[in-house]
Amino acid sequence: ASVWFGPTEVSTACAVAVLGNQLGTAIGFLLPPVLVPNTPNDINLMAHNISIMFYGTAIVSTLLFFLTGVVFEEKPKYPPSHSQAVLQTMPPEDYSYKQSIINLFKNIPFVLLLISYGIMTGAFYSVSTLLNQMIVTHYEGEEVNAGRIGLTLVVAGMVGSIICGLWLDYTKTYKQTTLIVYILSFIGLLVFTFTLDLGYLIVVFVTGGVLGFFMTGYLPLGFEFAVEITYPESEGTSSGLLNASAQIFGIVFTLVQGKLTTDYSPRAGNLFLCAWIFVGIILTALIKSDLRRHNVNSGIMNLDVKAVSGDSFTITILECLASIGVIILTAKE
Repeated sequence: ASVWFGPTEVSTACAVAVLGNQLGTAIGFLLPPVLVPNTPNDINLMAHNISIMFYGTAIVSTLLFFLTGVVFEEKPKYPPSHSQAVLQTMPPEDYSYKQSIINLFKNIPFVLLLISYGIMTGAFYSVSTLLNQMIVTHYEGEEVNAGRIGLTLVVAGMVGSIICGLWLDYTKTYKQTTLIVYILSFIGLLVFTFTLDLGYLIVVFVTGGVLGFFMTGYLPLGFEFAVEITYPESEGTSSGLLNASAQIFGIVFTLVQGKLTTDYSPRAGNLFLCAWIFVGIILTALIKSDLRRHNVNSGIMNLDVKAVSGDSFTITILECLASIGVIILTAKE
């Protein structure tokens, strides 16, 4: 998003991309129960329905693959922000993917965000995967409504991601917003956990929607916060590591929560996630909010930023000399 959009649009653009991602997840909640209804007495019919669903997915994915190759461009003709202009002055041969990875893992705030992002997003993946099992445990025969609750969770999250993106573009309060959304996600999961077995599906719809609003709203926050604290490293590298962390935590959380849900109850599995999200809150609170990209775009050149061009470095030195001159003149007066 930062390659194509300026400082007042980039967070919203990232949120819209997350919205597209979640739209696919929403369709994934809605269509499978319809395309593959529960037919335990006719396994051949179930196999036929599954094959139709998979062939349909393959056709859509292949079409999108070709569209991506034909339509997508690498970058716009002119950089949309000063931070991107600075990066484009760097010779391509100076970039090292390996060194970029090393630099990111030396960046303590990013490592903290990497873990906390993995925890939150992994918990969301786990809840999404096991939602049907949790619902059917307390509401037998409600597979279709379980899919609708999942749809509600994701659609509410789509709204949350857009609102969070707009808020970031307006305020640039990355750490504060990330921490608040993290805490509200924790509270939302607690409420969802202790109201799941009340016997009222409407309550599950509401609590699921609130949970999705904050947990999915966190996704663009994590991406944008990572780009801010890791500039001038590649956005693709930091985002890729965040996604890898989310997948690792998601796999572990899904296996453990699934085991706890099967052996004990959905409440036990959800409380396991709550404990981890609480750890994520602590890690997020420890992140140092060094908004490097924002500082460059605002003309506040941070000397810790390595990827500055010669001209920008010269301007910074001149600014320092001017400040020293002002101090000397003030002292003489």
